[in-house]
Amino acid sequence: MIDEQPGLDSGLLLRPVHGGNAFEETVQRLLQTVRLGLIAPGERLPAERELAAMLAVSRDTVRDAIASLAEAGYLVSRRGRYGGTFVSDALPRQTPGVDHSGELVTRRDIPPTEIEDALTLREILEVGAARHAAARTLSPAEREVLWHSLSDSIGAAGEDYRRLDSRLHLTIGELAGSPSLVPLLAEVRMRVNELLDQIPSLGPNIAHSDRQHEQIVTAILTGRPDAAAHAMAEHLAGTALLLRGFLE
Repeated sequence: MIDEQPGLDSGLLLRPVHGGNAFEETVQRLLQTVRLGLIAPGERLPAERELAAMLAVSRDTVRDAIASLAEAGYLVSRRGRYGGTFVSDALPRQTPGVDHSGELVTRRDIPPTEIEDALTLREILEVGAARHAAARTLSPAEREVLWHSLSDSIGAAGEDYRRLDSRLHLTIGELAGSPSLVPLLAEVRMRVNELLDQIPSLGPNIAHSDRQHEQIVTAILTGRPDAAAHAMAEHLAGTALLLRGFLE
């Protein structure tokens, strides 16, 4: 079983793969799960047998995917009674501009069309997710999950902030009530995080984001769909301004 943190279901993206690229999609699902913080550094993945059942692939495919991600530095296997496959305590650096040895490298030149596509898709998905989450009657457990996710993200710093910020946004997506929505949100979140890795992390922006997150969550918990959608749109617009300013 997954050693779950309170909050977003850590197995949310570990669903049956589709198409003829089972290995590649298995790697993608596991990598998204790790990089978006659904299974945090130091936590254990499900056993190979469980992963194979969750992803509807063979155990050999799972084993090959785990081995590839272990070689890349994302996972580590441990033997013994308390062994298994764990997320690495220190994940590979993803920040462009610095390679794995700490040496400066040239930043990738991102076409404006790529930036605009990611931002537009994010707005369509996340504003709608906030609206639908606020329109639903959430259970006490769902409300607790959302509030806990918000509390974790507030005041976090560095890499922890990015991970916990992602978890909060995906939690809102899960609470919208459409299981098909969350993998789409995860994909666009990966794209946005790659863009955010290209720009400096600004303290005032993080503090502002924390306040906006509180507004979004409060609107959802008080059942105000229009307010939730408006707060989310405003929050995303702020991030978009920074990305366009630094990258375009």
